[in-house]
Amino acid sequence: VHRLVTYIFVYEDLISLTCGAIIIWYFAGSFEKNVGTVKHCFLTVAFAVLSALLYLLIETIVSKVSEVEDAKGFMPVAFATLGVSTTRSRMKRMLFFGVRVPVVLVPWFMLCIAWFIPRSSLLSNLSGLLAGEAYGLGYCFCLDFSESVCSKLDRVFPFRLLKRIPGLKYIPGSLAERRAFES
Repeated sequence: VHRLVTYIFVYEDLISLTCGAIIIWYFAGSFEKNVGTVKHCFLTVAFAVLSALLYLLIETIVSKVSEVEDAKGFMPVAFATLGVSTTRSRMKRMLFFGVRVPVVLVPWFMLCIAWFIPRSSLLSNLSGLLAGEAYGLGYCFCLDFSESVCSKLDRVFPFRLLKRIPGLKYIPGSLAERRAFES
């Protein structure tokens, strides 16, 4: 059961580790700014488990037809956060490499680009994107918890300690605290 989460920490070479770090920095950082550190930590684990379960489900079907790359790295979780961000975005169109495209298509274009990253599993990235899209569309409403719960969790052990670490940017759980923190 522990492998449903630990696969996100497995990298086989420096190139895939570098690509994973860039994706974490770019996509997960902006997602954390929108939801807060507490909810981001919880959703990271939830997206890892959901992506792994969806990967295992799809892998049993696809493996009969062709060989499937093992799920490794943080990219499925990054695709889940990208899927949530684009489905909940108020923007209709955005610039993607100089071309205006519908926002909902951006993660699918990114999935095509990620196909060329060495040691990247297309199926696990697709699983992450589908899990994020499902959460963004409200099908995984059981994973949501209120801002009051986030505020209470901000004051308990691991998160209280994270606030005190110098150089670490901690994002509060409630929207009002995030707005005050930004200004």
